[in-house]
Amino acid sequence: MTKLVILDRDGVINYESAQFIKSPAEWNPLPGSLDAIARLHHAGFLVAVATNQSGISRGMFDMATLSAIHTKMHRAVNHAGGRIDALFYCPHAATAACSCRKPKAGMLQSISERFQMPLAGIWAIGDSHRDLQAAHAAGAEPVLVLTGNGSETAASGELPPGTRTFADLSAAAQALIG
Repeated sequence: MTKLVILDRDGVINYESAQFIKSPAEWNPLPGSLDAIARLHHAGFLVAVATNQSGISRGMFDMATLSAIHTKMHRAVNHAGGRIDALFYCPHAATAACSCRKPKAGMLQSISERFQMPLAGIWAIGDSHRDLQAAHAAGAEPVLVLTGNGSETAASGELPPGTRTFADLSAAAQALIG
């Protein structure tokens, strides 16, 4: 049976920035995140990334730059022995009426359709309220990591029911793999 895990990008795989990650040079992996993805891959998990990228609609960077950032991420993950099997992003502003921007469930539903897998029991790992809300809305299991904005998210106490919390992606991957 194929297994799937869904990861947010900024604050989970790489360092978060209040000013957005606007270039490949600004994309830097969090300690242990690349190895965690490699461990998930070797344990038989498909790894999907779902990330809001409103910097596109704000004119902070263009599609070519986003592609270059993602190429750097893919290469870093591959170099660590892992693989990202699918990458979904929402380029829309928070004010857009799209269905893909987290906290809406559209991106996660698209991942479910892509892999023809229901999301029940699938871990969706993020560091923000919107990540957890999207997971809950899509029927996935919300998982909070305390990296990125995760500590602030945890401190708010406003987590969806059943949210699991881990120090970082490495700890979450270890728990998921068993």
